[in-house]
Amino acid sequence: MHTREEKLAAFGRLLDIMDDLREKCPWDKKQTLESLRHLTIEETYELGDAILEGNLLEVKKEVGDLLLHLVFYAKIGSEKGSFDIADVTHSLCDKLVERHPHVYGDTRVNNEEEVKQNWEKLKLKKKSDSVLSGVPKSLPALVKAERIQDKVAGVGFDWDNRSQVLDKFKEEIAELEEAVTKNQTDAIEEEMGDVFFSLINYCRYINVNAESALERTNKKFIRRFQEMEKMTRLSNTQLSDMSLAEMDELWEKAKEQE
Repeated sequence: MHTREEKLAAFGRLLDIMDDLREKCPWDKKQTLESLRHLTIEETYELGDAILEGNLLEVKKEVGDLLLHLVFYAKIGSEKGSFDIADVTHSLCDKLVERHPHVYGDTRVNNEEEVKQNWEKLKLKKKSDSVLSGVPKSLPALVKAERIQDKVAGVGFDWDNRSQVLDKFKEEIAELEEAVTKNQTDAIEEEMGDVFFSLINYCRYINVNAESALERTNKKFIRRFQEMEKMTRLSNTQLSDMSLAEMDELWEKAKEQE
């Protein structure tokens, strides 16, 4: 691993390169906060994929790509006379010190949950606003549900135990079934949303990240289905010509090969 001086030098090199690119590269000169936004979102998802795959070399690469975007935003901010990378860094450091009074002050905490609760209380005290104001509107619905539940739990609006959360999930399933039985179209969508929300809440209680869990299952399904397609090509057949029972047999073979 590198020394602190080497790390600082590496970051300084990145800042110098960013200055050069902004001045000399036609593509980099053209970029704006708005034009970079969708690329940053894409890079964030690519980092998430690398983390789920457990590929540390890819994680390093994607962290670098994301870091470039953050430095790029700071560069554009400095050109607008609004903020630069030092402002960004000092603001972050100040917030971290303020939000960790158990590290930089006299506050005592017993566990991670108390740290999270203190964090949310300090945010509310600072903003005098809704505890949910920090949840980005553009987040995907599943991730947004996780953040909403984390936020309100941070100020004590939460269930007492896991069994209550599971009971709520079962209650929502029953209400969904009732709406389906009665063919109440609008109610079905609403109840399905409640089912998802309560299931995501249960995930939180058993320390499972719902987004990561679902994405792992997506990747597993894709992997197994593509193995099925590979087996059909080797036998000169097509899935579309098979019965469901035959496809189930291939699915089980694909599972066994893992």
